[in-house]
Order: sequence, then structure tokens, then C-alpha cells
Amino acid sequence: MNKPTKAMIAAAGLGSRMRPLTNDRPKALVELAGKTLIDHQLDRLEEAGIGQVVVNVHHFADRLEIHLQQRNHGPQICISDEREQLLETGGGLIKAARHLGSEPFFVMNVDAVWTGHRRALDDLARKMAATPDAQAVLLLAKKQRSLGLNSPGDFQMDKSGRLRRLQAGESSDWYYAGVQVFDPVLMQGFNEQKFSTNLFWDRALANDGLFGLELQGFWMHVGDPQSLQQAEFKLKKGDT
Repeated sequence: MNKPTKAMIAAAGLGSRMRPLTNDRPKALVELAGKTLIDHQLDRLEEAGIGQVVVNVHHFADRLEIHLQQRNHGPQICISDEREQLLETGGGLIKAARHLGSEPFFVMNVDAVWTGHRRALDDLARKMAATPDAQAVLLLAKKQRSLGLNSPGDFQMDKSGRLRRLQAGESSDWYYAGVQVFDPVLMQGFNEQKFSTNLFWDRALANDGLFGLELQGFWMHVGDPQSLQQAEFKLKKGDT
């Protein structure tokens, strides 16, 4: 597998938990440390050498499109328009698929930011290339090196990186860090409708093809005003 050259940023959500900051803008245009969340992601993709990025839009879509048009550097940006119907993470990926090709590509949540591990995307791609069974490789953050979430965790990961879901009453040390490298073979047979990316992961799990990679940095889930404030504080302190 060659290193992916394309990516999708999931930016179409309503940003309900980020209100009132999203009363007049999409979450993608909320600023963290003087830079919009969407620009944090686009700059990271640019640094990784990604040439084309698909951004899906819905909430205040016009404002986001204008902002993206004003960028004069970095990847070529293509819009996947969900103005008429918000399709959630899985359906949004299906709608965007025609722009992403048949080779593995990156998928990023707009509110997933991290410090350190500058080559995380390259390492995800290398993990995918070195793991013949892998159909998706997810970036996972240790709970003690994270902020913005308080949950039992998302997956268990063995020494090879293979993932399994948590069983009832179980917890783990890992959060999904909102970034993955994804083989579009997982989308075969799905239609353009509302559903979660979890259905793709269920298919990969059934094939023993879902793997993880540890983030060697500090991860921030910037999903609400409190976590935004905490992330600002962390970035200003510079001790992440």
C-alpha cells in the first residue's frame, strides 16, 4: 500500500454541545489558540503531504465554504454537501466516497486535536501497510494523556494492535482519538443514509481487521466550551 494521498474531515455536525459558540457558526470555525478547528486539521494534513481533502458541510455550510475558499495553501479541498440531509459519520463517508477513490485514505473528526507525535498520520499509514489483515487502523489515545472525555473507553487493544469492543461492565485505557486510516472496501454494500461509522468498524471486527495505534502525544477532544477552555490552557502552558 502506498501512503494515502487523500483524506476526509468530518465537519458537518450541528455542534450542539459547543453552544453558544455554534449559534452563529459551524463547530469547524470555532477557534482554538487563535486558529479554527478546521485549520488545525488542514494544516496537519498539509504537513503530512496530503494532496486532496474532502470536507462535508451542513450547519452554517455557507460560512464554512467561504472560509475554505479563502485558504491559499495546503491540500485541494472538495466539498461534500449535506445541506439537505445530515448523514452522520457513516452516511457522510458514503456520500463523500466518490471523491476519495479506491485506495485507503485518512478520516479525521474536526474536533480531535493533539500535540506531539507529529508523524502520527505517517505512522497510521505504515501500520496499515505492514498489517495485511488491516481494514482500518484507528489512532488511540491513553486516558491519562487526554482531555474532553469521561467514559469507560472505546476498545481493548492487544500487543499486535488488534482491537475488540468492550464487553458489558468493562473499561479500557483507550479513547478513539478521532483519526483513522480506512480501506474503502469496508463501504461496499452500504447506501447513502444516516448511520454511524461504527457499522464499518463492526464489519472490520468481524473480519479481524480492526487495529489501533497509540498516540505518542496529548489528545484533546474539543467538543464543548469547557473542553475548549481546557485545551486552550494546555496549549498555553505548553506542558502537554
